Amino acid sequence: MPNAPSSVAAPTLVSRRLVAIASLLLLGLVLGLVLFTALRSPLKDDIAWLLYVARRWMMGRELYVDVVEVNPPLIVWISAIPLKLAAWLDVDTQYVAMPFFIAAVLGCAWWTASLLRAMGGMFADRVPVFAVIGTVLLVVPAGDLGQREHLLVAAMLPYLVLFARSLDGAKPALRDAILSGVLAGIGCALKPRYAGVFVVLEVLALTRGLRPWRAMPLAAGTTMTVYVGLVMLLCPAYLRRAVPLAVALYGATDVPFLRLLLDSARLIFGELVAIALCWVRWAKLRERTLLLTLLVFAVTSTVICFLDGKDWFYHRLPATVVTILALLCWGVSILIYRPLQERRTRLPIIAAGIAMVVFLVAAFQRLEPEVVMAVEPDRSAVTRIEDLVRREHARTYIAFSEWIALGFPVVNNTGVTWASRFDSMWALKGELWRARFDPKTSKEWPIRRWVAHDFIAGCPDIAVVDTREGVNYIGVLSASDPAFARAWSRYKRIDAFDGLVVYRRAAGGCINPWVAQADAGAGERR
Repeated sequence: MPNAPSSVAAPTLVSRRLVAIASLLLLGLVLGLVLFTALRSPLKDDIAWLLYVARRWMMGRELYVDVVEVNPPLIVWISAIPLKLAAWLDVDTQYVAMPFFIAAVLGCAWWTASLLRAMGGMFADRVPVFAVIGTVLLVVPAGDLGQREHLLVAAMLPYLVLFARSLDGAKPALRDAILSGVLAGIGCALKPRYAGVFVVLEVLALTRGLRPWRAMPLAAGTTMTVYVGLVMLLCPAYLRRAVPLAVALYGATDVPFLRLLLDSARLIFGELVAIALCWVRWAKLRERTLLLTLLVFAVTSTVICFLDGKDWFYHRLPATVVTILALLCWGVSILIYRPLQERRTRLPIIAAGIAMVVFLVAAFQRLEPEVVMAVEPDRSAVTRIEDLVRREHARTYIAFSEWIALGFPVVNNTGVTWASRFDSMWALKGELWRARFDPKTSKEWPIRRWVAHDFIAGCPDIAVVDTREGVNYIGVLSASDPAFARAWSRYKRIDAFDGLVVYRRAAGGCINPWVAQADAGAGERR
């Protein structure tokens, strides 16, 4: 009899180790696939652009003046880290940037799993929990890995865990409370709209008798306050130029509410399923405060997504990741603590399974084209443009398109000079959009004049025109600036593919930009 406990414990220990090994193998496979895809396929356009902006900033250019960007400067400062590491290691930036972002989110996943361990139960084994969180953080973003929203949700997870424990009456260690608050504040600083998440969470905390002067929210609030001070001190042009520009022109990329609703159908379905499952099993759920915290974050993030008004998937990343984690938490909890044979258990599990399958299919649908590009990189339009730039020995380049990828990572990979202060033609499209109901826009934000001047001054050897969009950028610029029309007349078509037309500047010198500017001013006076 004295040996009975050990004979029972031994299989349990072995099974736990097997689960840990299997979960790490799964995470390893996912990590290998994601790294292969991220390093072999073209760098994500937004990330490539931010790396370019960071490089310009490190070379002494003034943010928001010499190079136009509408995102707050924190993501530029963060992007400078892999740039420095790549320079120190003397390797291509892509081979440092993507592993850097992956390491950051996996580090957050490990800490989150460590904090969950204190809750016991199904979270007692840290390794499988880490593997599940890490897998979700790597698979769901697909090609949007490393976006601000991706880093944001990873940074917020430790805070959400400690917040849930606080609702249960536990008092987190002061060090964990401060560090999670600082990390969450940094995550929120990447996209300041998410300050709304803290507000909603604190309202929930007040209903449970918790006061807002706890260490966690104070650390998060202090971090964001310090960040605002740094922005005002180091990047005053952001508030003076970038914010008004975004307010005036960024609405051109908004989509109708109905379209946004349809694009968010999977997410909303998953949230509704998770809410319903928690509702029917609320009294019997051991992890109900954690699930409540996750769902409050997910719903609030979805509202923020709708306020943004964009149909870009990565805007839905925070809500999607946390909804999937909530469904997994609910499902594992039910499987562990309730017999699957019970009819009352079977139907909810099926509902949760359907929601997870919907998310899983969507994730692999987004990941598939990235894998295809990684296997056959020469088929992508970006790679074809890069080959053409190299073949023509171009030193300067521009693309007339709202699609950032035609400029970045082309510029990053070829070293060609980008002949514009903008990453794409979004600002020009925004000016044309706003001018329909506010004619004064062209005087306040003369984007056409800036784009034309940059084109003439940059004198690009190669220009790509995207004919798939509804805006005739060349026609608009030629009609508004005679100097641009004269400069454009020297470009000849040399290639066309995938709706893109490539032009080459004829041999000879470039037009004097100051003379061109004077001609444009004379045209305006006439």
